[in-house]
Amino acid sequence: MSKVLTIGFTQTTARHFFERLRAAGVNKVIDVRLNTKSQLAGFAKGEDLAFFLKEITGIEYERQQLLTPTDAMLKDYRTGNKDWGVYQGRFLSLMAEREIEKRLAPETFDGACLLCSEKTQHYCHRRLVCEYLNDKWGGALAVRHL
Repeated sequence: MSKVLTIGFTQTTARHFFERLRAAGVNKVIDVRLNTKSQLAGFAKGEDLAFFLKEITGIEYERQQLLTPTDAMLKDYRTGNKDWGVYQGRFLSLMAEREIEKRLAPETFDGACLLCSEKTQHYCHRRLVCEYLNDKWGGALAVRHL
């Protein structure tokens, strides 16, 4: 079984963010955000985050666009529809269309932490990724949300 974690960076300090990753024994952060360059990302901007992870904790960084929503899907949810059930259904369909379970392997996630911006996993696609893959892979992932 592969151990995978998830984390969001909003409403936290850089210190708390990096300490949680270190304490959890993460060896790689897999960035599943659509936009990694937003000014609102602060310390978690893609290129900066890769540098900070390596220098502060020795953790590797990987961006995985296969696990991101589409721009249109995200914009519709954030600015228009705002119905989590609709967004969730669309994102699950997108993962099925992309056949992510055939393009990735459970071992890819062992010791890794999926990163997105949302503070908690409850209304975040990082949780949906884990649930979808666990369903397709027969529970091969032991998921813990930081």
